[in-house]
Amino acid sequence: MTPTRTLQLHSTVHEDGTVTLALVEADLPETGPDDVVVRMEAAPINPSDLGLLIGPADMSTAKVAGSAEAPVVTAKMPDAAMRMMAARLDQSMPVGNEGAGVVIRTGSSDAAKALMGKTVSMIGGAMYTQYRTMKVRDVMELPAGTTAADGASWFVNPLTALGMTETMRRENHKALVHTAAASNLGQMLNKICIKDGIGLVNIVRSKEQADILKKIGARHIVDSTAPSFMDDLTSALVETGATIAFDAIGGGKLASQILTAMEIAANKTAKEYSRYGSNVFKQVYIYGSLDTRPTELTRAFGLTWSVSGWLLTPFLQKIGPAEIGRLRQRVASELKTTFASHYTKVVSLTETLDPANIAVYNKRSTGEKFLINPNKGA
Repeated sequence: MTPTRTLQLHSTVHEDGTVTLALVEADLPETGPDDVVVRMEAAPINPSDLGLLIGPADMSTAKVAGSAEAPVVTAKMPDAAMRMMAARLDQSMPVGNEGAGVVIRTGSSDAAKALMGKTVSMIGGAMYTQYRTMKVRDVMELPAGTTAADGASWFVNPLTALGMTETMRRENHKALVHTAAASNLGQMLNKICIKDGIGLVNIVRSKEQADILKKIGARHIVDSTAPSFMDDLTSALVETGATIAFDAIGGGKLASQILTAMEIAANKTAKEYSRYGSNVFKQVYIYGSLDTRPTELTRAFGLTWSVSGWLLTPFLQKIGPAEIGRLRQRVASELKTTFASHYTKVVSLTETLDPANIAVYNKRSTGEKFLINPNKGA
């Protein structure tokens, strides 16, 4: 018998300045002709998911109530953050951007029926749930021999990494810089650049992170904590010619340091002096907020530059369905190679609310990626 209800993980921000994380039982919608019902087996915890699940909440204030089977976690929101939460106050919001599982029920259309029993990956929100009803157009059948865990992270990180190289090409740059470079996304980006012959400067924060990238063949790796960081970065920029950067850190001085090093690199080959700086356009896109402090810019990089935000969804809307299809096909064909994800722990929905687990995955540390199996133990 196919289920009529599902257990979901929800997040609610309350007017009193708290956030509540809880498991909620919800009805499954009726199955339309072009719908499929998927038994969820894998859904990653990405930084973008944490933005909705936890956001800026101070998890050191977290308290657990409820039962062992249905824990309820409550934590305080900083007063300054509450102004950004006005649009979601007192709304119980399901969490999870992407995931994968097995189709257990379909609608009457031929396209839907063709997916019965197949392992599929999905994007569309509310993925931290035991069962998910989806339109056929929003699922992707995984290649034979691919597990749900293999295909769970098929969208956010792979298409973000491909989006970076596509943006680089479309904006007439020839090489790029990436921060937090040893992450799952960063490793995918390295594999893309190695395969496609693109120069890539990787900025890491430790020797351990550098070692991760060396093992997969990364050529240009610089450590932002090293005393020689600016010299090392400039040398890598001279060698690669990188003039566009994607910054996952956001806060602090790193974006400014990248622009400064790009300007120094450009001036090494400048034919004449200009008091306005080089005429080489330098771009830093901030796409993450691992550092939530203000972004500090020290104007030492001339006047030909830009710092702006970059998000995957607007980029995909810009390039259109045909190009999206091309990128999706590449991801599907290289899921176990270029776009393979690695997880340090698989947790159930209940285990996702364990404060000990929250303390680990909410740090967003390189090498600590969690995968939720919503039907683990069911």
